[in-house]
Amino acid sequence: MSLFEAVILGVVQGVGEFLPISSSAHLVLVPWLMGWHYAGLTFDVALHVGTLVAVVAFFWKDWLILMHDGLLRRRTTEGRLFWYLVVATIPGAAIGYMFEEQAETIFREPLVIGIMLIVMGVILYLADTRAPAYKRLEEVGLGESLWIGLSQALAIIPGVSRSGITMAVGRMAGLDRETAARFSFLMSTPIIFGAGVMQLPKLTPADLNLSFLVGVAVSAVVGFISIKFLLRFLTRHSFGIFIWYRLILGAAVIVLALAGVR
Repeated sequence: MSLFEAVILGVVQGVGEFLPISSSAHLVLVPWLMGWHYAGLTFDVALHVGTLVAVVAFFWKDWLILMHDGLLRRRTTEGRLFWYLVVATIPGAAIGYMFEEQAETIFREPLVIGIMLIVMGVILYLADTRAPAYKRLEEVGLGESLWIGLSQALAIIPGVSRSGITMAVGRMAGLDRETAARFSFLMSTPIIFGAGVMQLPKLTPADLNLSFLVGVAVSAVVGFISIKFLLRFLTRHSFGIFIWYRLILGAAVIVLALAGVR
């Protein structure tokens, strides 16, 4: 992998992880469209670790409070929220472990990705336009957490988008846009950490070259900017621009895949 490719993929990951457009889909589609060699799931997960650094850097104060209250003051709002986040992580982690082989093969077919980009775009549209918004973060309960956590398991399929599906289900559960995004970002921390723990031991010393490290660093910086942008954007705007992007990209990918582009 060249340094240029690593930088581009780092940007793709940093933007796609937190915006509801599916980073995993773009990490497959960009090399596919550019004719690059696919670096593999381990490199994808390493880029996710870069965005883990971003979300921890952005929410470190929140996580200090959550962990403190979760361990020592479990009946407080933050204490309960900590354990809700832990519980919500379990379904995604279990599904990811069971379907790791499929995640590296059939789920990464461009035609599948194109279809899922469109399907998830429609789901996000329905959730965002028809669901009422009446709950704040401190009002999230165990039921909503489990529901959102179960939906996160679908993100193993590129094109679904972990942030997209969790924000959509959060909106269905009555969360406003900013709250759904904040809960989604907080919930991403343990699931990305777990994926990193599973994949990073597979790295060899030869993998840890300059391009690899630069890609991870770029994903961290761009991811931090993406979080800040989306939280501010959603206070004034809907998910409309992301929905249209998904529909257009999905349709284009389907046409190219059926045309036999390789």
